[in-house]
Amino acid sequence: MRTLALVDGEHYPPVTRAALEAAGERGHEVVAALLVGGTEKLAIGAGPPELGVPVLVTAGERMDAMRAAITELSPEVILDLSDEPVLGYRERMELVAVALAARVPYLGADFRIDPPEEGPPLSVPTLAVIGTGKRTGKTAIAGSLARLAARRGLDPVVVAMGRGGPPEPTVAPAGSVDLEHLVRLVAAGQHAASDYLEDAVTTGVTTVGARRAGGGLAGAPYASNVREAAELAASLAPGLVILEGSGSAIPPVPWDAGVLVAPATVPGEYLGGYLGPYRLLRSDLVVVTMASDPSGSENLSELRSPVRRYLDDAAFIVTDFVPVPLEDIRGKEAFFTTTAPPAVVEGSIGRLEADHGCTVVGWSTRLADRAGLAEDLDGVQGYDVLLTELKAAAVDTAVAKALDRGAEVVFVDNRAEATEGSVDLDTALGGVIDTALGRAGTRRIP
Repeated sequence: MRTLALVDGEHYPPVTRAALEAAGERGHEVVAALLVGGTEKLAIGAGPPELGVPVLVTAGERMDAMRAAITELSPEVILDLSDEPVLGYRERMELVAVALAARVPYLGADFRIDPPEEGPPLSVPTLAVIGTGKRTGKTAIAGSLARLAARRGLDPVVVAMGRGGPPEPTVAPAGSVDLEHLVRLVAAGQHAASDYLEDAVTTGVTTVGARRAGGGLAGAPYASNVREAAELAASLAPGLVILEGSGSAIPPVPWDAGVLVAPATVPGEYLGGYLGPYRLLRSDLVVVTMASDPSGSENLSELRSPVRRYLDDAAFIVTDFVPVPLEDIRGKEAFFTTTAPPAVVEGSIGRLEADHGCTVVGWSTRLADRAGLAEDLDGVQGYDVLLTELKAAAVDTAVAKALDRGAEVVFVDNRAEATEGSVDLDTALGGVIDTALGRAGTRRIP
């Protein structure tokens, strides 16, 4: 196994050499050792230590040196023989991120982290939308990309993986999902608010549903049928496949370009620490969502810093969500259900009333809490129309209660709008689509 070893000058060279020999006995063909820092145990002015293998000396940023070594040597694995203080927790995880972004496993004395992406790329241009966690706005941004790609004639297909996805990859052809279809799914005991169904309703494009269970440090699911779903999507001959992550789990399929979605309230450490750098290195644009949350505006500078380190300022766009009913609701009294935090729901209600001419007579932010949602719905005397996001308990609880009362049901899409800078969201997303198409072209898709 071709191996690039990471070593430091805090170990005496004979000790490091013995460790490299032990690595050889364990099946590693160490093609080089990258000296990542430390001088305490190295002789003054003696140059690189004699370790029995070529020694590369880091000049400048460690991550740049390791990236260059991976490009030059094509190792099959990185073996970390360094230690704190040269590689502390944050420094080590940054190098893990660089290795994983190059699709190279990274292992040390008591751990191994493999790249989440497995297998070959798809036969069509592929764009991923990933997130820092649950309910960051991935589905909304994937929807924006899908609508934009459709307007450009790319005939996109969205592959959405979820914790409630179907046991077998399931195609929802464009225009096939409506309220009656969703109610039938509930009657059959199925999850009717899976992300692929929401994507189908809000974008009008073909979608494919997949499932996943578990999520690793870098975002790999423990078990999933996403590869099968992605290949099914590619077989439909679209001009672009959009892979939508689930929570902090990412699609285990290579992609050509990526968008990372993070709420304005997410801790900066989720981008700059842990394996946040990996998600940044696999992305071409960071979309910060829900900027109207009062606690989010103070956090933006902390989020910009890691984006600037791993990408650049142009890859950072701040947005807020605007609720858009998918049917006319003018002049009607409405009950609004959402997964948005209470701190931002007042603004959403204001936009619904001002932009769409309805009167919101009740609302609930407990769309993911069936008992709480039922309590909120039962607490309102009457309404003409239920406005609901297609998430969580939307169909089995909110829609069921609305239909029992004889109310209409209109689904609401959350659409992001840029709130800062001179670039609008469509321009930024269009640039990522162009990047995906361009990179796919260079890999000579058959």
